[in-house]
Amino acid sequence: MAQLYYRYSTMNAGKSIELIKVAHNYEERGKRVLALIPSVDNRYGKGRIASRIGVSREAIAVGDDTCIFDLFLEAQSEDPVHCVLIDECQFLKKQHVEDLVRIVDDYDTPVLAYGLKNDFRNELFEGSYYMLVYADKIEEIKTICHCGRKATMVARIVDGQMVRSGEQIVIGGNEMYVSLCRKHYH
Repeated sequence: MAQLYYRYSTMNAGKSIELIKVAHNYEERGKRVLALIPSVDNRYGKGRIASRIGVSREAIAVGDDTCIFDLFLEAQSEDPVHCVLIDECQFLKKQHVEDLVRIVDDYDTPVLAYGLKNDFRNELFEGSYYMLVYADKIEEIKTICHCGRKATMVARIVDGQMVRSGEQIVIGGNEMYVSLCRKHYH
């Protein structure tokens, strides 16, 4: 029985490399994966999932108005899809997560979604909220703060200073975000 998996963490925990590894394992066994990434994250080019360690793979870019269920049906009509993988799932909209639920429930196809849980203000993203609501399995991928404690927060850094207000979605990497434990976040 397929399930909807939500694998979350803070920045720099290895979520993208984990997704790429899972895709490789499926494909190595002759299984087809459908890899997706929200189009808002185009740091490495549109439709590209990339890890900070330099490994990447192509994916289908998902816009706000994209119907993921239709993408799946189109791909499924060509060849069976054995697994759906999505990176940066925090940027999904409610309807996207509901599409993922339909894929699992109607087609018995596992969906593994990777992303952040909370933003730099320590609030949930829309996609994260609905993944927490609908996921069958919720798994934390752990990383550490500079002090060695488990990192659970993401801080946005602007001009060398931590900021606590601003737009929720500003795409960036190590130059703009750092993972911290609760003590160092506060």
